[in-house]
Amino acid sequence: MNVAEVVGRTLASLGVDTAFGVVGSGNFHVTNALVAYGARYVAARHEGGAATMADAYARLSGRVGVLSVHQGPGLTNAMTGIAEAAKSRTPLIVLAGEVTKPRSNFFVDQAALAEAVGAVPLRISSAETAAADTAEAFRVAGEGRRTVLLNLPLEVQGRNVPDVPGSSVAGASGGNAPTAVPEAGEVARLAEILAAARRPVFVAGRGAREARRELEELAERAGALLATSAVARGLFRGSRWDLDVSGGFASPLTAELIRDADVLVGWGCALNMWTTRHGTLIGRDTTVVQVDLEAAALGAHRPVHLGVTGDVARTAGEVTRLLGDDTRTGYRSAALATRIAGENRWRDVPYTDESGDGRIDPRTLTIELDDLLPAERVLSIDSGNFMGYPSMFLDVPDERGFCFTQAFQSIGLGLATAIGAALAQPDRLPVAALGDGGALMGVTELETVVRLGLPMVIVVYDDDGYGAEVHHFGPDGHPLDTVTFPPVDIAAIARGFGCEAVTVRDRSDLAEVARWLDGARERPLLIHAHVSRARGSWWLEEAFRGH
Repeated sequence: MNVAEVVGRTLASLGVDTAFGVVGSGNFHVTNALVAYGARYVAARHEGGAATMADAYARLSGRVGVLSVHQGPGLTNAMTGIAEAAKSRTPLIVLAGEVTKPRSNFFVDQAALAEAVGAVPLRISSAETAAADTAEAFRVAGEGRRTVLLNLPLEVQGRNVPDVPGSSVAGASGGNAPTAVPEAGEVARLAEILAAARRPVFVAGRGAREARRELEELAERAGALLATSAVARGLFRGSRWDLDVSGGFASPLTAELIRDADVLVGWGCALNMWTTRHGTLIGRDTTVVQVDLEAAALGAHRPVHLGVTGDVARTAGEVTRLLGDDTRTGYRSAALATRIAGENRWRDVPYTDESGDGRIDPRTLTIELDDLLPAERVLSIDSGNFMGYPSMFLDVPDERGFCFTQAFQSIGLGLATAIGAALAQPDRLPVAALGDGGALMGVTELETVVRLGLPMVIVVYDDDGYGAEVHHFGPDGHPLDTVTFPPVDIAAIARGFGCEAVTVRDRSDLAEVARWLDGARERPLLIHAHVSRARGSWWLEEAFRGH
């Protein structure tokens, strides 16, 4: 057995069940080895798409993702997706062929590329250490929640491997980071703060996605309301105290209630400018607490009154124990529960429908789609002016029903995100929400959707331009020729790839969507929606306050 085969065998033995990539000569053998030892290989049409598929798959499956790419250009093509994964702390292994001779046309400093975007560079250093090096990459990715570049030097890949005892990979784990025990004094102080709180609010982030039960139990004792960052949307779905997303996407009621909190606790949440609306959602007298696995994350984006280093679930459980059996009213009341039920969803906020002249209001479009699409869905969002509408007007069933690859804020990742999410949640209807710019950037992966037979609904919000820039620079009188484009028949392009497609300009056109949903769903459906463009979205105004 050679090194490439050992790498593939080791990853499969550690539980890797799916890998994404584009195969070239440098990753041909390791990819085949993964398949030979039981992993499913999903071929993308571009390495950038493959990277994002692997990222989304890892996020929604709870498993370590794997991406396989060729040396040099295979890796550089994937870098935007890798940067997104690294910034999101996605547990992901990037297998990349590597040339080490500087005169090779394939040579780039691949380790430096990884470090530049926040990934961890590792290398298979010898035949003798191949299994152990691979297991170490898997451990760092899984336990450390890191994106790891595992370089596979071409001159090493083909070397024969001596018999490697099974103990070489013993103890490797791709699960969550080891449970971090919070300091007792910090836990006691948090319990005191919550015991005295009159209007506490919890905001849960990515680091809290496995701690719903513990957080809801503590919130019940403390009388706290529950919100999430955008990436954790759906975590508290079904709770009568769920405020949905805190930050730029927050509904008026959510913003009001968070702003009026006397205690705000961020659980596995960065409390960055997006989640706090540049700090405007935090009241002047609000006591701010942050709980995170990593001490360096505490207070990184804004000052906190108390930082607790520890596992979210464990910390919440210990605070609950200290609070005892008494249940405090806190922020909760029957009247407030009624308000949350009737006012908190964005679709419950009155608006003036701006449909007309062959364009549909994106709010109207999305509310209609929310009613048409089945509740068991997995929703993936691209970036752009449009993104708030599907993010907040389309409901999701839980935290595994929403995939938000926005840490790097690149457009063009949405369709690939939806493919990875669909494979991670195969029992749900996959829904991709894209702008016209992002759709055309990632259009090559329509072939992947069709080839995989995914019954996906792809919604393109088309305003004939890069809407964020149009609405940011347009009001100041700047020329917009560089960010606006002539109309493109995206529905026709989709049909060329083998999709079904419908063009939507008003409500009545959505009847075709209902017919597709009621049918066999044998081919993916692309909805080319010409949306009104008179103004920017509400969240965009908030976002650009930081620019």
